[in-house]
Amino acid sequence: MEWGKTILSSLEWGKTISNREEKERVAEVISSMVNDGDIIGAGSGSTAYLALTKIAERVKNEQLHIRAIPTSQEIRMTCARLGIPVTSLWEHKPDWTFDGADEIDTEHNMIKGRGGAMFKEKLLISSSPRTYIIADPSKMVTKLGTRFPVPIEIFPEALTYVEEVLRAYNPKEIKLRMAEGKDGPVITENGNLILDAWFDNIPDNLERSIKSITGVIESGLFMHYNVQIIS
Repeated sequence: MEWGKTILSSLEWGKTISNREEKERVAEVISSMVNDGDIIGAGSGSTAYLALTKIAERVKNEQLHIRAIPTSQEIRMTCARLGIPVTSLWEHKPDWTFDGADEIDTEHNMIKGRGGAMFKEKLLISSSPRTYIIADPSKMVTKLGTRFPVPIEIFPEALTYVEEVLRAYNPKEIKLRMAEGKDGPVITENGNLILDAWFDNIPDNLERSIKSITGVIESGLFMHYNVQIIS
């Protein structure tokens, strides 16, 4: 038995999608890579949302059998609306993963996590033999940290300790990310908080240094990952 008309059946991306024409173009490229039987890691963000929409069209028109491993509840709900079956890393290893990014430098280092899903995104990228990062030209920078801070997911009770240790890495500013649409801070899907840290300089070892702080779950720095950029 199926539900009647539900919120999920009319779910759309919650905000206006910037640079939509460019994002639609790279979404088409990702869709063209899908093969019957693929297990696909599905990243978060507006470009990933558009890619899933294009993939769903191929699934319907060509009767493809695929499964997606979503990086967030938002993407899981999108898959449900589009009729794309989902699975998990418990059950399957992805054949490949696609995701977006907030900033990408000339060496393909990235800042991700504006949507707060960087832990699952990093887990999927690490689990995949191939990862495609889909990005419109606005995401390309010569230096990381130009437009966005580094998001850091932390265990809630570690807030003041992590902040104190982070100060040793000379951030320009550290802020607790506050929620929109609810009172208080953003709570990740893992039940944690997010600190946003701005740095004038991001050395190669900063990702590892931040991750080593007790109480840090993950950061949005992706340094020297084996990814292919599609823009």
